[in-house]
Amino acid sequence: MLGPLTDTIQGVVNFTWPMLIISVVILVSARLTYLIKERKEIILYKEFLMLFFIIYILCLFQVVTFQDDVAWSSNNFIPFREILRYNITSRLFWKNVVGNMIMFLPFGFFISYYLKAEKPHYAIYLTLVASIAIEIVQMCIGRVFDVDDILLNLLGGFVGYHIYHILRSIGEKFPKIFHREWVLNIVSVLAIVGLVMLLV
Repeated sequence: MLGPLTDTIQGVVNFTWPMLIISVVILVSARLTYLIKERKEIILYKEFLMLFFIIYILCLFQVVTFQDDVAWSSNNFIPFREILRYNITSRLFWKNVVGNMIMFLPFGFFISYYLKAEKPHYAIYLTLVASIAIEIVQMCIGRVFDVDDILLNLLGGFVGYHIYHILRSIGEKFPKIFHREWVLNIVSVLAIVGLVMLLV
């Protein structure tokens, strides 16, 4: 059942990798130059998180503005109309419904992390703003406005908020040594290596 979703994620990676490499080189070199010039301390795990957030936004932009040869249907302003027309076991359900939700999980997570949000309304509000902006832009560039995409994005942002709080509460139960900067730096490097190996 996860096959269509895995194929979609792999397709996004295949589609965005040139932009990713160029963006990473530019962002990392500019950031390192700034940190060295200003004699700022380099906290590796925080730098990785910031880089991931920027890369995520760039990938999101490229995916939602991509023009392909798909014949788009008309705009949908009726909630749940598009969601309910897919069979739950179909490839399109996993790609369009689950995919739209998962696409905004990182958004909810990063917003909650950077704002240290204790309540979900910040994540929901900012997800709503981003989703509406995406749908309006898509309508202006020849794709369609779909209110169901906004609902699914909101759900994804909300789940992302909860993932952040679950991980934070788990982290707080770890011994204090695991909260040290050098341990977090090692974990972040291992996570990067694992992610790269997974994608390659």
